Amino acid sequence: MAVNERMHRETSKGKGAVWPSERKTSIDRFTGVEVVQLTDYKAHSHHLYFTENGWYDGGTRLLFVSDRGNSANLYSLHVESGEMTQLTDYPDNDHLDACLMPDGSAAVVKVGRRLIRLDLATLEEKPVYEAPEGYHLGNASTTADGLFVLTCVQEDLSHRIRLDLGNGYVGHRELMEAAPHSMIVKIDAKGDGAELVYEDKSFITHINASPKEPWLMTFCHEGPWHLVDHRIWGLDLRTGEAWKIRERLEPGEKVGHEFFYPDGVTVGYHGFRANGMNFFGSIRYDNTGLEETEFGFDTWHGYADGLGQAVVDGKGAVKTLSVWRKIGGVFDGPRTLCELRCSFHSQKVHAHPRFDAEGKRLLFTSDKNGYGNLYVVELPDDFTVLPAFEG
Repeated sequence: MAVNERMHRETSKGKGAVWPSERKTSIDRFTGVEVVQLTDYKAHSHHLYFTENGWYDGGTRLLFVSDRGNSANLYSLHVESGEMTQLTDYPDNDHLDACLMPDGSAAVVKVGRRLIRLDLATLEEKPVYEAPEGYHLGNASTTADGLFVLTCVQEDLSHRIRLDLGNGYVGHRELMEAAPHSMIVKIDAKGDGAELVYEDKSFITHINASPKEPWLMTFCHEGPWHLVDHRIWGLDLRTGEAWKIRERLEPGEKVGHEFFYPDGVTVGYHGFRANGMNFFGSIRYDNTGLEETEFGFDTWHGYADGLGQAVVDGKGAVKTLSVWRKIGGVFDGPRTLCELRCSFHSQKVHAHPRFDAEGKRLLFTSDKNGYGNLYVVELPDDFTVLPAFEG
């Protein structure tokens, strides 16, 4: 590529602009595995929240958010070539969320108080929902049949509570204690109306639609995990019935960061015993099949692929990603996969590790070089080549 052409493409901005590959590889200094850095720009980039799949087009492309151009927008990355396409052009935008439609044809983008359906082939945008005046818009998640988009809205109490939840959870406990009016809304995916399906005087967030059962979703009562009345809730979209999932086993126990397994009926999570012991676990939506694995170091997020693998990101003294693999029905590990060295300073630079659908690749974000960037690691077939974790 000629220098002038490359410079033009690097400075191009706007919907449909193509950015050249920033892809680079390195050998991890702790484990010897190859780590592929997918983005390298002096602005934060991160993949979708770990409860949402960002892989599409047969796993060849990946959605991500980047602040390049001093505004958060949605991009598509061709994983093999590294070339990136800018999908949205929202100026002076600080925050953006998105989720994929199940068939990968469109994304639902959250910008401010609006949800916008974005056709990934034509880049045509269509507004499908706007939160009422005086309410904040939560995350979005699509039902398994692709017919509806689920979201939540919470009463805006920023006029009386100092809030900066994305940068250090400022006001987190105060908002929980204020019990804002919250609503869960089911929106026609084509933008033909919305229906209130549940409401409560609680700080509701973390909407997760089952990837298999169109009637099933989970949500949470947000707040410090050891203080909130109960964290993980199920909701039947057919009846509006809500119920508790995975009640505390002891006072002071913390459980959260829930997500669905690919089977659509098992809910994964991680947590902390009252004595500080960490664990990750799973349970069916009907509170059967509880399974938990303990480990002795601090983590921020845990994720499992439903195929027998689990990962946690280390925080504090542990600056690596640790993985487990089921052998004989029991999780073997932890083993160190690679260096993480993530600051977790804000939501944009949380690691949020997530396996791809085949369990062959692990995607995560790290700001180890000062800016949030996307990284991907191929999981070795032979799990035993990874070193046992040493705390």
